[in-house]
Amino acid sequence: MNPVRAFCLLLMSVLMLIASPVWAFQTRVVAIPSVAMHRSFDATVVLPDRYARGNASARFPVVYVLHGSGGSYTDWTANSQIGKLADRYHVILVMPDGGHQSWYIDSPVDPRSRYETYVGSEVVGYIDLHFRTIATRQARAITGLSMGGFGALRIALDRPDEFGAAGSISGAVDPRGCEDEPGIERVFGDPLKDAQFWNDEAIVASAQDFGREHIALTIDCGVNDALVQSNRLLHERLVELGVPHDYAERPGGHTWDYWSNAVKYQVLFFAGGFRQAVHAANGAAT
Repeated sequence: MNPVRAFCLLLMSVLMLIASPVWAFQTRVVAIPSVAMHRSFDATVVLPDRYARGNASARFPVVYVLHGSGGSYTDWTANSQIGKLADRYHVILVMPDGGHQSWYIDSPVDPRSRYETYVGSEVVGYIDLHFRTIATRQARAITGLSMGGFGALRIALDRPDEFGAAGSISGAVDPRGCEDEPGIERVFGDPLKDAQFWNDEAIVASAQDFGREHIALTIDCGVNDALVQSNRLLHERLVELGVPHDYAERPGGHTWDYWSNAVKYQVLFFAGGFRQAVHAANGAAT
């Protein structure tokens, strides 16, 4: 081969390697015990490349990402490329198991279903104990899809000392419109007899608390999603109350194509809010 041509091919190969990011995040599955429910549940933890290769004392912000109804802790990594976001934004991603139809609440009718306590307190405590996290609300965010979108907002509202930011993707933000969802009455109770609980749990009923607790908020739903109207109503209520938040509607429905794209914007939103906490925790080390 012509030496000049060989050199050009080598140069092109090097440039392609430089231009194409190498994703070196680590994915682990850990069993996280629940005292509240007397058992352990698996969770997926994605660590950014810098966690292993960078400063051994550096600490990282955490984004908790919840699955939807009928899903599990494997959903996000199986159906999206969410792991790349750990490397891109230097965050730890945690995807806990929230049961099939738990709605991430502490059920008033089923004492065995304590998923808000589990995800909002027990999982957070375990992750902070076993990984190099920045264990402050300013470096901790929670989001999720569908049922997980509701759960993320509900947990953040009920635990503002734990989470400084929250998001929802295609969120079932008002359970009162989901009475036909299989299994929902097993955790919420009867929609007539227990109507007050259903009303209180609707995110719109607590919308003002996002502003009062200074929770950074981002909401995203597809224009072809059956849940878009309840998301619009929540957005309108937040605007009416003067609560700062990001709101987006994009083409798409209740699908992984939509969710795997939307989560990129949500983690970007959270990462922007983490900067001050990261600098305070690590200084020039990051």
